[in-house]
Amino acid sequence: MEELSLLQKISIWVLPVVFAITVHEVAHGWVAKLLGDRTAEAQGRLTLNPLNHIDPVGTLLVPGLMLLFSGFVFGWAKPVPVNWGRLHNPKRDTGLVAVAGPAANLMMIVFWILLSRLAIAMNLALLSRPLLFMAAAGIFINSMLMLLNLLPLPPLDGGRVMSSLLPVRLSIKFDKLEPYGFIILIILMVTNALSMILGGPLNLVLGLSMELAGIPFGVLRLLLSSSS
Repeated sequence: MEELSLLQKISIWVLPVVFAITVHEVAHGWVAKLLGDRTAEAQGRLTLNPLNHIDPVGTLLVPGLMLLFSGFVFGWAKPVPVNWGRLHNPKRDTGLVAVAGPAANLMMIVFWILLSRLAIAMNLALLSRPLLFMAAAGIFINSMLMLLNLLPLPPLDGGRVMSSLLPVRLSIKFDKLEPYGFIILIILMVTNALSMILGGPLNLVLGLSMELAGIPFGVLRLLLSSSS
């Protein structure tokens, strides 16, 4: 397969990334509404319109720089506001609201797998190739978001799930890590520890998903290669 230009990569990555981070955040707000907190709905955040969720740094600057220098895209949206005290059972429901984001990413992996299979079945020259590349990008970004957010580190979703499962005293102590969560995450990234932690699970999820989608790994390698 020939290498992709920067413009081609942008056209491939933009929809899967925006879709992934938008649905992830909406899922938090939707489950929070079901469990008693309508804050996200009141602020107009229960919408799939990406303009309502754009974070200038996480949705625009960081993905753009990563695409330019690393060949693939990663980003985040503005967190959906949740008033944890309004939930029916704050300790239990906090975990349910938190896990909704990664669960949404898992459902989107399934969506991209099905779309890839549809593209292969259609076998339309003008559509199947772009859809396969877009599906590979969707599988990758949603796998990354799902696994990263499942790390048991506050304020990531996995940290909130862990807090909801711990006994109250331990939960209070664990929550005190939240102000330092992103600092810890950056340290893990710089020391390459994050790659060691997520590498195995990510390869497993990607391997299974790409096989089910019928997408050659060469497609993903092209998407992840540095742009010339």
